[in-house]
Formats: sequence, C-alpha cells, structure tokens
Amino acid sequence: MKSGMSFSLALVTAPDMEIARSIASAVLEARLAACVNLVPNIESHYRWEGKLETSAEVLMVIKTTKDHLIALEKLILTHHPYDTPEFVVLTLSGGNKRYLDWLAANVG
Repeated sequence: MKSGMSFSLALVTAPDMEIARSIASAVLEARLAACVNLVPNIESHYRWEGKLETSAEVLMVIKTTKDHLIALEKLILTHHPYDTPEFVVLTLSGGNKRYLDWLAANVG
C-alpha cells in the first residue's frame, strides 16, 4: 500500500444505468474517486418498510481514498433518487503499488 494513504471501495446501488452514469460522472468531475465501475443487471432482494422487495439495479464500485469518503457520501446523498441509498465502505488492505499510485494521483 502507498505509505500514509488509506484506500477504500464504496458500494452504491442505483435504479438504472442512466442514473448510475450520472452519479459516476459527478463523482469523477468532483475528483472524489479515481474510478467507478458500473455493474449492470444485478437483482437486489431486501426488506423495505416491512415488506420483502426485489429490484433490478446497477451496482457502482467506487475507488477512492479514506480522506474523500465524507464528501463522496454527501455527493451520493445529494444526487441519488432513493430516500435511503446504499453507501457501504470497504477498506482496502492491499493492492498493486502502481495501481494504488494511479488511484492516489487521480483523487483530490
């Protein structure tokens, strides 16, 4: 890992590709992430307001740094159409040095 820098993945689901692309563009324009992968055609099963629900969604895998997570979450909440959008963060414990150097150079 790059010395002194913590890297994270944020997982966010969106209702469709158009919204996912719009959010991804806003995230990248704001330099809050180096990369956003869009994984289409996932099927989400969950409990909402006491009922079991199923939805087709797009999973966004957002690669960023720990220092940008608060601003990233704020942007997601501002741009997302859901009342309670998914925003789950995973801390990276390692990775290819050249890739992590690229990630660090493209955030912020």
